[in-house]
Amino acid sequence: MNFNKVEFECSYGLASQLPESDKIEFAFAGRSNVGKSSLINKIFNRKQLARVSSSPGKTSTINFFRVEDVRFADLPGYGYAKVSKVEKKRWAGLIEGYFHSGRDIGLVFQLIDMRHPPTADDRQMIEFLIEMELPFVVVLTKSDKLNKTQRAARMESILQELEYADQITMIPFSSMTGEGVEELKEIIEEIVNDES
Repeated sequence: MNFNKVEFECSYGLASQLPESDKIEFAFAGRSNVGKSSLINKIFNRKQLARVSSSPGKTSTINFFRVEDVRFADLPGYGYAKVSKVEKKRWAGLIEGYFHSGRDIGLVFQLIDMRHPPTADDRQMIEFLIEMELPFVVVLTKSDKLNKTQRAARMESILQELEYADQITMIPFSSMTGEGVEELKEIIEEIVNDES
């Protein structure tokens, strides 16, 4: 798969607008400002494919990208406190609508900031993915911000902080150093090849 041949497809703000799923899809989920856009840009080797913002809550739609016959969905970040209740409800409806619309989801990349314990929203999202029997991996973002000792301590803590952590694939990732990028691409290609 040529990751450089990515194209922005479309974005939707309401679950009712979502197109039918006619291709295998990979979804990126996580709280606001966890680094979803940076991860997407790194995987596809683009600077501004997904808009990166320093202020959280900027992605309020589901943005679809396509490479060949594979679709990627950038989901709005959850858990941002400064958004109105109405907007939060719309986001929740959009994300749930996405997962409940019978899509061909190959894998969900669940992003968690490696520097901090998973939030209640992160844990809820993982429980939801397990309940829905959706395949997922946890991507631990901002790994470059920790030194070796801090990193080892965080990995140890995550095993206590997340239920079923010992059964979840976790990949440390850094948009600065590129750590984890090749591993993520390999996972995507493996799933796509298994489907075809």
